[in-house]
This record gives sequence, C-alpha cells and structure tokens, in this order.
Amino acid sequence: MTQVQTAGQVTEATLRPPFFNVQHYINGAFVEGQRHFEIHYPATNEVIGRAPEGQAEEVAAAVSAAQAAFKSWGTMPARQRRALLHRFAQLIREHAEELARIETYDVGRPIRENNPAIYIERVAWNLEFFADFAVTHGSEAYLMDNGYVNYVQRMPVGVAALITPWNVPLLLATWKMGPALAFGNTVVLKPAEFTPIGAWKLAQLAHEAGLPPGVFNVVHGFGPDSAGALLTQHPGVRLISFTGESNTGKHIMQAAAPTLKRLSFELGGKGANIIFADADLERAVQISLRASFFNQGEFCLAGPRLLVQRPLYETFLERFVQATREQIRPGDPFDPDTTLGALIHPDHLKRVQFYIELARQQGARVLIGGDRPELPSPLDRGNFLNPTIIEGVQPTDRVCQEEIFGPVVTVLPFDTEEEAIAIANGVAYGLSAVVQTRDAGRAVRVAQALEAGTVWVNDFFVRDLRVPFGGMKQSGIGREGGQYSLEFYTEIKNICLANQ
Repeated sequence: MTQVQTAGQVTEATLRPPFFNVQHYINGAFVEGQRHFEIHYPATNEVIGRAPEGQAEEVAAAVSAAQAAFKSWGTMPARQRRALLHRFAQLIREHAEELARIETYDVGRPIRENNPAIYIERVAWNLEFFADFAVTHGSEAYLMDNGYVNYVQRMPVGVAALITPWNVPLLLATWKMGPALAFGNTVVLKPAEFTPIGAWKLAQLAHEAGLPPGVFNVVHGFGPDSAGALLTQHPGVRLISFTGESNTGKHIMQAAAPTLKRLSFELGGKGANIIFADADLERAVQISLRASFFNQGEFCLAGPRLLVQRPLYETFLERFVQATREQIRPGDPFDPDTTLGALIHPDHLKRVQFYIELARQQGARVLIGGDRPELPSPLDRGNFLNPTIIEGVQPTDRVCQEEIFGPVVTVLPFDTEEEAIAIANGVAYGLSAVVQTRDAGRAVRVAQALEAGTVWVNDFFVRDLRVPFGGMKQSGIGREGGQYSLEFYTEIKNICLANQ
C-alpha cells in the first residue's frame, strides 16, 4: 500500500476554536429553545457549540409565522422581494471570510475549498440569480379562434420546508432559499444536525437585510421524531425540498403523503467517471482527483467509480495513484496546504472503513490509503481517513453499488462503449456522470445513453443555475434550477377572458 503525504501544521483556528451558541430563528427573533445538543468540530471531535433541538411547539411556531408572513410576502411585487434578496446576498459577500471559516468548522472541509471568491460567491449568487429571474420571467397567453384569451398566472405555493444536508450546507441552503423566497413562498429551513452553525449565521444576515418577520425561519434538530419529521408531517407546510440520503427521502415521501405536499428530492449518487483511451491523460487525472476527493468524497455528485478503457488502464492507474499521493494531503482543515479534510462524524468514518474492509475481504486490492493518517494532537482525535483507491473489484460488488460518501474510489477496466455504459447504468442511482474522451461523437453517444441527471464531458462540477438539476432512479424526484425551480415553487392558474 502506498503512503499518503500529510499537511504539516496545526493552526490557531483548530487549537482554539470559538464556541457557537446556535439558536432557532422564528418570526424575526432568535430563540434559545428548550432542549439542546452538542456541535462537534469534525477535525478534532471537540465540542465547539450547542444548538437547540426543535420541539413540536417550536416547529409549529415557525410554520405559523411563515403562514402569517405569506399573506404579505406572497403578494409583494417581485421587484421589492428582489431588493431585499440582493441586500441579503450582499451581506453574505461582506461576511465571506467568516462564512468560509464557519463552513470549515461545520463540515471539516479544507478552508481552501471554501474560497470566498468561488464558494461563498456561489452561496450569494443563488439568491441574486433567482431574485432577478422572478422579476424578468414572463408568462404565457393564448388567443383562441373565438376571440377569448387565456393567460397563465403563476402564484407562490405557501410555506416551504427546506431540509438540507451536512456536506455543503451553505451552498445548498441558498440553492433552495433563493427560488423559494424569490417566487413569493415563505420558508422554514431545517439544516442537518451536524452542521447548524452556517444556517444560524444566514438567519443573522437575513435579519440584518430586513426580511420581514416570518418570511425566513430556521429550526434546528434531528430528523426522525424531531424537527425534520414534524415539518414533513405539518399540514401547514405546502411543499418540501430535500437533499440527502435516498432512504431518508423515502421516509419523507411517506410522511408527506397524507397531506399531498409537493416534493422535490435530490438524493444519493454513485456516479461513474468514464475515461476512454483517447482522453487527455493529465487532464483526466486532475478531473478524477476532484471528482474523487473533493469535500472528502462526501459529495452526492462525486465520481467514485472510475471506469478506464483497457489500453489506458495501467498508465492511468499508475499516474492517478502517484497524483493522489502527491496532491491529496490530509491535515488541519485551516491549513491552506491541506487538500483533504475530516469526515463529518465518527460513526460515518466507521461506515466508510467498513466498505474498505469489505472490499479487502472480497479480494480487492487497496493501492493507496485505506488507513488513517498520522496527525499531531488534537487532529489525531479527528475523523480523518487517507484517500483510498481500490482495484480488483467487480461491478456488482457492494463497494461499487452502494453510496460510500467518503474518499474511496474503485477503478475498473472496460473494453467497449457498450460495456462502459452497461457498468455505469448498472446501479440504483442516476445523479451524475463524467465522460472523458477527445472523440466528440463518442462523447455525445455515451452521454445520451447514460442514466444520469447531469453528465459532464471532459470536466467536473461545472454548474449553470439556469439548467435542470436532479437525478434519475433512486437519485431523486423532480428538477430544480431556472425554469424548473419556477415550476416547483409556484402554482399555475389559467384565466380565461371572454371577448365580450
């Protein structure tokens, strides 16, 4: 097994983290809550704060506040909502450095991946884009032969429950908040229990921006028998946008069924990264590093299944292992040299380790990683795992079929386009895929044949807010982005006008 380099220093931010006293935000006020749970920094497992665990009374108060605010927010001219959301986005930019640090404390992701000019800018742009879209979008009108006119009116739906995951919490919070608020809905945000700090900070900035009380609310807590379940069952919630694990999506669907809530789910993934023999080798290696190890591999869009055409297989594998050893360095997330942070929680670390051991037991070879890095105190108590590359697996092995959500990738050879497509499509998921080739015709053929909501050709994680985003099969229901978010977050009404 090849050793992995580690980043060197332990920063002051990790040695002396702040303490965050997180609160609910309900009806324009910050609320302490009745019960609390601890917040842990993934890089050291140190307690760095506490957050309130939402109870039935607090969830009901948030939904009630959102219902009351909807009466005025939903009828407010879109340009007035736009002004408030632009102010909100501007405050996000003004607090970009603080938000980047918060995201690292929340997630354990390297600070370099929270670059304010890229990551936090996208957090702000999510709000601005949809605020502008709501103002500039027109609606349909149809003239009938008899002179009657039909026109389509778009109306906000009502209270939106936005349930976000722990892997990219700031980004996914505003990805949902932007269209929900811009199109006139009011919001109750339930962030993941592992990462409550960023949502609390967003509430502070929304408050400072002047969003009216009740328009945007944040309730913290867990899923089952807690804030998440209470929100999904509440009759006052009209729609749910959820990003997270596929089984959780099934439970939410079941809970929402009695009240027929509108649902949008972006769920798990097990993306294939298909590298043909004519691909640019060095570009393919760099794309594969990002698709494999960005955000510790805790990324639904990741490409943890590398499929490499046989003539390039040995050369690519040697170069990929070498690049992983040289460029993917675990260490203090606040060290700018660190390129691999900590996994979110000790239980999740154990889960990822289980899959590595299972692969070994089934005869696979761990070419690099598979173990924990040797790091100085207090990082030695964190949830770190070396980047792991596994070969000698079969497409039907559990390690190739199930979402691991960690820095673990498998590499398989293939011979033909048809074989690559069959392997890529041979999982329960269908969120994303990568195709790497210099042959434009092949790129089109393979991309069209893949069962995935997003296919990147010769790149990875390039996003345009205008295009549809979502998954096929057990990777989700519905699409969001641009016009597709408008469809989800609004009701449509046809009005027929007589000609006399």
